[in-house]
Amino acid sequence: MLITRLKPKDEIVSLARGKTVIINCEGCNEVFLPEIEAAEVQEVLMGMGTVLTVIKTDYVCNRPALELQIKKHIDSIANANTVLVFACGVGVQTVAERLIEVPVFAACDTYPLPGYQGVTPLDYDCAQCGECHLNDTGGICPITTCSKSLVNGQCGGAKDGKCEVDNDMDCGWEQIYKQLKELKLLDDLRHPVKIRDFGA
Repeated sequence: MLITRLKPKDEIVSLARGKTVIINCEGCNEVFLPEIEAAEVQEVLMGMGTVLTVIKTDYVCNRPALELQIKKHIDSIANANTVLVFACGVGVQTVAERLIEVPVFAACDTYPLPGYQGVTPLDYDCAQCGECHLNDTGGICPITTCSKSLVNGQCGGAKDGKCEVDNDMDCGWEQIYKQLKELKLLDDLRHPVKIRDFGA
């Protein structure tokens, strides 16, 4: 089972850089989403006057359902500077893969709870490692896309874009670099890796 916790309100507000689209996941019963707290933060964001639309959808990680919502709100998304996702790490990665032309940020951190983990048909994985790195890495998780789970950059062993540990696996850090370069956010990699809060 997963549980999400909102990032601090000030941090979420700072992620809404310019015109913002909010995506809310209302799907998994297995994933606890802090709906009341999320609504309060979204009210603050709406009061800033920069939120273009709020998209509510079941299962953000369901690609066909997400695609329908994106098509429905494509004009707002095309004008957005930021997409802010209230979902677990799998949902954020799904949105970031689809919306590669706009920065996608996680408003929640995902923590583990014992018990059933749920089933997702996607290749994405969320390591439920507490304070999430997705906001620093273009929505690509360095923990699950790197064989070594490195959080401070590429190991240097990749060859032709493939991982030295698993030749069939793309190097996660090369994907992160390309995504941040595309989004013109490479400066986000210049800050030191912060000590993460793993606690639930």
